[in-house]
Amino acid sequence: MSHNDQPAQLEFCSANPILKYTQDDLSQRGVFGTLFCTNFRVTFISDEKPQEKTDKTFKNKLYGENDIPLMCVDHIYGVYDEKRKLITGGLVKNKYPSKMIIHCKDLRVFQFSLTFSKEEDAKKIFQGIAHHCLEEKSLKCVFAFSYMGTPSPGTDLSFCRAFFFFFFFFRMINAVAHNHLYSVKTEDLSESLPNIQDIQQSYNKFKQFFLIENSTDFWLSDVKWFSSLESSGWLDIIRQCLQKAVEVVECLEKDNTNVLITEEEGTDLCCVISSLAQIMLDPYYRTLMGFQSLVQKEWVAGCHAFLDRCNHLHQKDKEYHSPVFLLFLECVWQLVHQHSPAFQFSETYLTVLSDSVHVPVFSTFLFNSSHHRESVMKAESPLAQSGPLSCPTVWDWSVQFDSKAQNFFFNPLYLEKVKHDRAVRKPHKPKHQRNLSLPSTAFKTPPKKGFFKDETDSLKKMLRVKRLSRWRGSPDAPAATTREFFESWQHRPLDYHGLLLPCLDGPAVHIWMQRYLRWIPEVYILGGGSVAVMTKLMELLSQVQDLKRVLEQRDSSQAAKLDHRPYFQHRLLSFDSSGRLSSSFPFAYTCYRSFKPIIPTGLMQSLMVTDSLASQEDEASSVVSFV
Repeated sequence: MSHNDQPAQLEFCSANPILKYTQDDLSQRGVFGTLFCTNFRVTFISDEKPQEKTDKTFKNKLYGENDIPLMCVDHIYGVYDEKRKLITGGLVKNKYPSKMIIHCKDLRVFQFSLTFSKEEDAKKIFQGIAHHCLEEKSLKCVFAFSYMGTPSPGTDLSFCRAFFFFFFFFRMINAVAHNHLYSVKTEDLSESLPNIQDIQQSYNKFKQFFLIENSTDFWLSDVKWFSSLESSGWLDIIRQCLQKAVEVVECLEKDNTNVLITEEEGTDLCCVISSLAQIMLDPYYRTLMGFQSLVQKEWVAGCHAFLDRCNHLHQKDKEYHSPVFLLFLECVWQLVHQHSPAFQFSETYLTVLSDSVHVPVFSTFLFNSSHHRESVMKAESPLAQSGPLSCPTVWDWSVQFDSKAQNFFFNPLYLEKVKHDRAVRKPHKPKHQRNLSLPSTAFKTPPKKGFFKDETDSLKKMLRVKRLSRWRGSPDAPAATTREFFESWQHRPLDYHGLLLPCLDGPAVHIWMQRYLRWIPEVYILGGGSVAVMTKLMELLSQVQDLKRVLEQRDSSQAAKLDHRPYFQHRLLSFDSSGRLSSSFPFAYTCYRSFKPIIPTGLMQSLMVTDSLASQEDEASSVVSFV
């Protein structure tokens, strides 16, 4: 079966009529249609014809705006006698609710009324969705195994974890022997950064402010929004990770000292810090292909436990759940936001990548390691004797988007490095790279991870390593020296293809607005936001390019010089009519509703009373800022 041909989905249950509520207010308005649950998604098909035919430029081939991949469902709530209850397995067996609310991992919110359907149909659709979205399941039940293609050459790795470890272990020893790296510094990330449970709890608090069910909820949360976001701790964790990556970069770049990073399992925060350090040091990883290769080698081949951390199988044990990869993307977004011309890819690319983690089609984010992937694929393949089956990787973007939509992945402000036509293209050789991440000895690693504690301790003793924090002196020393390192870098000539460091002051750490606010109509800016700024900048860039061509035509000698200067590579994106766009573009077009904020009358009075106090609170404690 070709990956371009989508397999038929298996329908589990359906119900009609179902009322899908609008999100704008509490008036219980909406549209009627049919609600389906298949082995891939929950989908709602309206009975009404669209009032306006919309030809969306940015459209996902796999699922639409009324589709929810089963793996993307975060929580389901049922409304019983006007009281909302979190749905668990025990509640499903009894009566069904009058209203079902679905919170998605991409922060969409869906609300369905079940009161208009036949009792039996309503019960089946509710139980079916709850069962297939929330109950524990085996990996072979994931839709990706229905999406598999035929065996392809070169998919076998003969690749095992023990060999992987020992290969890099001796590689590091040889590096020590040849380069006399006895001044290696070590940093146990388990001690200096929040653990995966802290990361999970912080993100759970943070995301609640963006899961908006109606306008009243939005305006109520708006009263103390900034201070509430800060209290979640999520932005501070992002800052801590960037800070730690800068410390590692300083050792590598300024002090020419190698750094050995460790943690409990060696495949979570080690991946975050190592990847961020390489992005700051190497411009190759700021290109689209370079960034994808970085994720592939540091996260996928580096054995990050995507299956456990993302809880794709809805396991009840929450000890291993944590949005570590999302944390990494958040940190990358901060760098893209602060240094846009240095990155070939756009924030839209990062947002789509964060969504794709929860699409049950791609093998990239579906397994705990490469060995796990190969073992499962081979075991599940009916053609095991001729090789394992293969799933598409997330990097095959044609599975989700056509070529026009993929243009949105590229940053039109990217300052591309000059390429000489006669230069021979050489394979990329990074100046700094992660040779190996080791687990710390402070915790007992689960046997399934297969790490070697004794070898880790022996390597540390042999290298006579010093902790990064001790080497730097007092507890406040890292922050002070890092600030000096940052300020020294700031005084250098601007070079987007050289070292890149983030500003870590409070106001410099922003909210990833596109990802978190794209589904909230109350914050849409009609004809404004980043899309308006980008459109204007692209117009100016186009004028600059036209002027450059005129100069080249007038003076051929001058043209030869201009050809060797950096230039902004931009792609002309089809934005349709600018009057239809909002700040949520390209993820949401303007709907058939007003963009004027409508505050319920009763709520308006309470807001006016508390506004003064809330504004004082936010001004005193806020570290969040917007562009």
